[in-house]
Amino acid sequence: MTATGTRTTAPSVDLEYAELRERFAPVLATIAQGAAERDRERRLPHSEVRALAKAGFTAVTVPRVRGGAGAGIETLFRLLLDLGEADSNLPQLLRAHFAFVNDILISAEEGDTDSWLSAIAHGAVFGNASHERSTATVGDLATTVTPDSEGFRLSGQKHYSTGSIFADWINVSARTPDGRRARVTVASDDPGVDLRDDWDGFGQVLTGSGSTLLDDVPVPASRVRVLEGRGDGTATTQTAFLQLVLLTSLVGAGRAALQDAIEFVRSRTRVYSQGSGSTAATDPLIQQVVGRLSADVAAAQDSVLAAARALATAQDAVGGSRTQELTDAAELRTVQAQITTVRDMLRVTTELFEVGGASATSRGRNLDRHWRNVRTLASHNPVIYQQRAIGDRLVNGTDLLYFWSTGEKKPEAGRDV
Repeated sequence: MTATGTRTTAPSVDLEYAELRERFAPVLATIAQGAAERDRERRLPHSEVRALAKAGFTAVTVPRVRGGAGAGIETLFRLLLDLGEADSNLPQLLRAHFAFVNDILISAEEGDTDSWLSAIAHGAVFGNASHERSTATVGDLATTVTPDSEGFRLSGQKHYSTGSIFADWINVSARTPDGRRARVTVASDDPGVDLRDDWDGFGQVLTGSGSTLLDDVPVPASRVRVLEGRGDGTATTQTAFLQLVLLTSLVGAGRAALQDAIEFVRSRTRVYSQGSGSTAATDPLIQQVVGRLSADVAAAQDSVLAAARALATAQDAVGGSRTQELTDAAELRTVQAQITTVRDMLRVTTELFEVGGASATSRGRNLDRHWRNVRTLASHNPVIYQQRAIGDRLVNGTDLLYFWSTGEKKPEAGRDV
């Protein structure tokens, strides 16, 4: 329990989740109903994000004393799995938002964090602008925040700014003149802030993961926070949290694919001459496919929720004698869940097409969006590096990596690129 009044476990997670799931059921159903069409038309879910905020979904972990639902970590991830099934774009585009709330709840942040929590409880949504495609080296930033007579000025170019185009506020990572990292919070309509929907990936096309251009944006000192000891690999539960949000989108896409497969089989009347049933629904081979898909989805979901429980335990222990131990355990469990979930959800969204013929590839059904979305999500924090990191940890006791970044890397002396 921190000074902000949060808790990461509930007296009864099942009861807490059931009550909140019932509360959010109408908005989730509406989101699911239009998901395929939105993807086909590339129609960004602005109204869906606002509906979630209005319903209180985006404030679900905000403490009750600040106007939120005060939900625990496992409950949050259960709800994100449901949201991911409705539309896998939405947990990802809200990842920075929920991570910001979580960061406030688990750390002794300076500044008026109670005001931020109250704003979120009243519907404010946060985005992020952290990733760059500059020639800066790995871990460095080209975006700068510089003091002036009025406060600060922020300039730079960010890419993959997931969720920012839907947000009221954007947390920007920047470099101070003395080389330290800072988090700079700007309003999405501040002068000099230009948000662009130029994400050109073939999946997760509705996350708004485009560019954020920052042209000499004026920022008051109250919205600039220098991150002492952050971004240097220091152990934190935030990396597990961020990864788990992506996994809810992955499993959500798999759950949606399974439901689409079931509905497709139920509605299919034409069969193959080689088939073993009078309808697809009575064909044991088709039943076998559906059963296999359901097992993969169930295993992936259980793995994600097990990692969420490990994360909750670690966050409850922040500041105690077992902080490092439990943070490492949560990180390891989350990376293991990532490895198996990516594998299983890619299989589910591919084998989905085994339940039908060419009609399953109809653009009208848009069933391929599930594979496109999973393949795109799976490309984040690539599994090949995570597998190696776990192996190195288990065999050699190497520390886990708590800092994700990309950039140009200078070759080591004596080695060719």
